Amino acid sequence: MIVRTGGAVHDLIATLSNLLGADHVSTEADSMAACLTDWRGRYHGAALCVVRPANTAEVAAAVRACVEAGVAIVPQGGNTSLCGAATPAPDGNSVVISLSRLSRVRAVDAANNTITVEAGCVLQTLQEEAAKAGRLFPLSLAAEGSCQIGGNLSTNAGGVQVLRYGNSRELTLGLEVVLPNGEIWDGLRGLRKDNTGYDLKHLFIGAEGTLGIITAAVLKLYPLPQAVATAWLALASPAQAVHLLGELQASFGSSLTACELVSEQALALVRKHVPGPHPMLSASPWHLLIELSTGGDDAALREALASFLAEALDRGTTIGDAVLAQSGEQARRLWALRENIGEAQKREGVSIKHDVSLPISRIPEFVQRADRALSLAFPGIRIVTFGHIGDGNLHYNQSKSLAGENAAFLAAQGEVNRVVHDLVHELGGSISAEHGIGQLKRGELLRYKSPVELDLMRAIKRTLDPKGLMNPGKVL
Repeated sequence: MIVRTGGAVHDLIATLSNLLGADHVSTEADSMAACLTDWRGRYHGAALCVVRPANTAEVAAAVRACVEAGVAIVPQGGNTSLCGAATPAPDGNSVVISLSRLSRVRAVDAANNTITVEAGCVLQTLQEEAAKAGRLFPLSLAAEGSCQIGGNLSTNAGGVQVLRYGNSRELTLGLEVVLPNGEIWDGLRGLRKDNTGYDLKHLFIGAEGTLGIITAAVLKLYPLPQAVATAWLALASPAQAVHLLGELQASFGSSLTACELVSEQALALVRKHVPGPHPMLSASPWHLLIELSTGGDDAALREALASFLAEALDRGTTIGDAVLAQSGEQARRLWALRENIGEAQKREGVSIKHDVSLPISRIPEFVQRADRALSLAFPGIRIVTFGHIGDGNLHYNQSKSLAGENAAFLAAQGEVNRVVHDLVHELGGSISAEHGIGQLKRGELLRYKSPVELDLMRAIKRTLDPKGLMNPGKVL
């Protein structure tokens, strides 16, 4: 560990204040506090200061100053990471670079179906700006009111519409990045075809700020859907959900926008902790939230979905109950049940979280085997399962219902991870679908990535960040 002398720290802070303005360099504990703890409250760090540059040139200048001083850099967006990727180390020998002031929408090109935004643009703001142009930016997730697009890209965020539109990687055409030496790479090209060598943007998407700082992006837009149909179904099992997903895809093709699996335990937490009124839904072991969207008519699309569900029942598909939203407000209330699961879990208390992906066909086997193994190993365990069954991504979380028992249970996280992650690996899945690695899963990455993959990742890191100053202690 490098120990900073008081004079060296003072000199760096003075340099950053001269570059960015003293008002945008925070050193007091109260002013830095929100940037030093992750959203879940699991990781707590310290920093020499938190800086808030106003543009890409200032980001680059701050990086160069830190590199010259040999000080680590922690990029931070909306600080909604679930894996501690944006939290500095406890040693206090780093500078947090907040992208919150880089919030401009630089351009909307409706004819090219692209939008160019800075990294600090809040995802919901981006969605609203696209809608003003009659376009859709389809990345949608529960934290969209506070997460920033730079962080979304750095974790390759997915969300509820990956089934139709893909994750952040598929939505990105170009990037602007400040490299670990302070140089600026301008790759802001709105091209869907550019076969001129290595596609460098993919190095930085999903790298969690370890290879550079994304400062702006060119993103894909789509026609704004004119018709939406939303339904909530009661089902007996994940196997039925997978079967119904296949039937929906066969009937509606790309019009199927989202397909979300929710366990009764997850729904119960929302009802307990999130104020209603909540839609009246039948009790059921499992639930499926589905959404269709097209350029046609709402009533016609709802009728098509209603006909599909009636025919599915005639074919013997077991649907305990179905609620078909008749208005946008009813649809929003159904979606609120799904989107508030994370917040409800946070209010209930700390849990062991898993963000896994599997071949869709293996999801029922995973849930059955993992539930059984964990229940045998940890009697009284509560398993909260929900996620994007349409793309194979499950959020699979465990806790005990009593606070006293839960503290002891959390100490067994390594054992719980072995059960969950070993089974995911056996079934051909991934231990991180959309939340990233951060600090939380660095050890797990060593267990499941091959030596060849890890050597390649380390070689890329050494090449771009030879001093190891860019978000150290994350991913690798």
